[in-house]
Amino acid sequence: MTIQNSTSESSTRTLTTPLERAEVPGAMLTKAAAKTLAVLRIATGFVFLWAFLDKLFGLGYSTPSARAWINGGSPTKGFLSSVEVGPFQSAAHAIAGTWWANVLFMLGLAAIGLALISGIGLRVAAGSATLMMGMMWLAEFPLAQHTSAGAPTGSTNPLTDYHLVYAIVAIVLAAAYAGHTWGLGRRWAKLPFVQKHRWLI
Repeated sequence: MTIQNSTSESSTRTLTTPLERAEVPGAMLTKAAAKTLAVLRIATGFVFLWAFLDKLFGLGYSTPSARAWINGGSPTKGFLSSVEVGPFQSAAHAIAGTWWANVLFMLGLAAIGLALISGIGLRVAAGSATLMMGMMWLAEFPLAQHTSAGAPTGSTNPLTDYHLVYAIVAIVLAAAYAGHTWGLGRRWAKLPFVQKHRWLI
């Protein structure tokens, strides 16, 4: 990958340093933009990490202490068992509260949150966040205006809801190498095994 930098004289200079090893964010990304993306990365990561911590310890926000995972509660049962719309309603009910659904969901929240906050493995985090948000979108199914019982779903937008926004944000952060600013992304990208397996960047 090379970066092209155009001057006011319309000449083009090609830089041979790959973007993930460049000392500056690059010709198409200002330092201010890089810092803004870093703030977005950390804030988004905290959304996922907070959800994990609240469900694990029952911090009293969306999860009371009595329903904390460490106290025997289920991170998935309440959400999945209350699904009343869409073609995957029966599937959501079937897996609600199962041990493997709980483990995968909690691992996903923690891993995505830590990856975004630290700035490492953003490509994997983007793929994982997109998969998780896609599955949650299917469960909530905002396309439906009414539940299976005929009640209004309260859906405000059939397509562009917060699931899609979070997925797009994660993809943008990975594509922009947002972990290089105020994160460990640059050091991570220089590790030999990451250089050999660039999907880990």
